[in-house]
Amino acid sequence: MSKLLERITVNPRQCGGRPCIRGMRIRVSDVLDLFAAGLSSEQILEELPDLERDDLRAALAYASRKLNHPVLLA
Repeated sequence: MSKLLERITVNPRQCGGRPCIRGMRIRVSDVLDLFAAGLSSEQILEELPDLERDDLRAALAYASRKLNHPVLLA
C-alpha cells in the first residue's frame, strides 16, 4: 500500500497544495470526481492518458486513508 501512496504528491506551489498524481497537475480530487460521475477506470484512463491504472488505485487509497479517522462524540 505504501508504494501506491508514493504516487500521490503534495507541492505547495502546484494546484494550491492539493494532492496530485505523480507530480502532474492531475489532482486526486479530479480522479475521484470522474469516478463519482460514473466513469469506469478504462474511461478515466482514456480521458487522462498520462495516468496509469495504479494511479487510480493510489487516488482511491489516498482518499480512503484521509477519510478513515476516528469520530469523537461529545
